[in-house]
Amino acid sequence: MSVRVSDDVAQRLAKLANVTGRSKSYLVVQALEEFIAHQEWRVKAIRLGIRQADTGKLVEHKEALKVLNKWGKR
Repeated sequence: MSVRVSDDVAQRLAKLANVTGRSKSYLVVQALEEFIAHQEWRVKAIRLGIRQADTGKLVEHKEALKVLNKWGKR
């Protein structure tokens, strides 16, 4: 597999590899693994939400706001 990245990304990757003592390949693999895991989680969460909505498992807006407000405001 090969990928093309901008000069900026290539320079940043090289700098990070140098600073961390890791190879560029190692850092790219780590980044891909994290990205893929996050995307898999996201797709799973969206599909779950759609299934719940399709079966009527919804929360009223006011109830959702109550829960969010318990967590605090930023």
